[in-house]
Amino acid sequence: MEKIVLGLSGGVDSAVSAKLLSADFEVHCIYLDIGLGGDSARDAAAVAACFGLEFATVDIRAALEEQVCAPFAAAYLAGQTPLPCARCNPAVKFPALLSAADRIGARYVATGHYARIEAGRLKKGTPANDQSYMLARLPREMLTRIRFPLGGYEKTEVRALAAQMGLPVAGKPDSMEICFIPDGDYAAWLEKRGKTPPAGDFVDSAGNVLGRHRGIHAYTLGQRRGLGVSGPHRYFVSAIRPERNEVELSDGGDLFTTRVRSREINWLDTEALTNPRRVSIRLRHTKAVSPAVISLDGDGVLMETETPVRAPTPGQLAVFYDGDVVLGSGWIAPDQTIGSAQR
Repeated sequence: MEKIVLGLSGGVDSAVSAKLLSADFEVHCIYLDIGLGGDSARDAAAVAACFGLEFATVDIRAALEEQVCAPFAAAYLAGQTPLPCARCNPAVKFPALLSAADRIGARYVATGHYARIEAGRLKKGTPANDQSYMLARLPREMLTRIRFPLGGYEKTEVRALAAQMGLPVAGKPDSMEICFIPDGDYAAWLEKRGKTPPAGDFVDSAGNVLGRHRGIHAYTLGQRRGLGVSGPHRYFVSAIRPERNEVELSDGGDLFTTRVRSREINWLDTEALTNPRRVSIRLRHTKAVSPAVISLDGDGVLMETETPVRAPTPGQLAVFYDGDVVLGSGWIAPDQTIGSAQR
């Protein structure tokens, strides 16, 4: 039977994936250790033992720090809102799994992501659980070696399968946070690393001081909660200016645009973009997609949307779709036409 390496996280999705894959493959389970301890490694080992599968741990702490954690911190200090999972997948997680596969002579690797790969093309998973957005930075050559056994399932179906299989993690809740910040408090995580920006001024578009912020790393474009500023209307973060250590606030009316630029394009489509193309785009990890026309913009892509989109955020990912097919992606550039003009 052909070998396959499965990234086994200790959660329900990868556990069910292990069972599904074992019908057609000799499954070798790999737990990717990021050094936080906890129950995940023990749960992953228990799942592998439950099915009698090979199990090993691979330490990825150094790669995660270099490729994900350090850039994550630097992006926040530059006034951006980074997306670590989308960076980790092509730079750390899948390379680690592929290296493990190469060591044992396995052609394929797999994870419990809700997406599909068909004829070498990355496609959306089921609508309720689609995770193609976070996978859109995977290079095309990796896709030929990846399997997503849950691509055609809904999350509720996977939960039901886990219970039927009697898995030891069947009742385990889903993990919703960044893996290296399990409590979700990224500002506190940044502060523990040191070198965070000092407190500064909240200002309006005219430069009038509205209050004090705790450091630009604690805010993201479009944010409303936790500002602590009162006035004639609700305030939203409309711009972050690291060069002045300012966070600009507005009533939110200036957060909308129909033109978004992206850089560092990862094309997954087999045909290069030469002429403007009508697509749908996703600008954050939500279900919302927007019709748009994309065209080349220097070394990047310009997206012109049919209706205004709210707060495209530098550091987040723009993903281009043709129906269910992922055509490519690019990092949203800081030179957007939203917010007030630079003073």
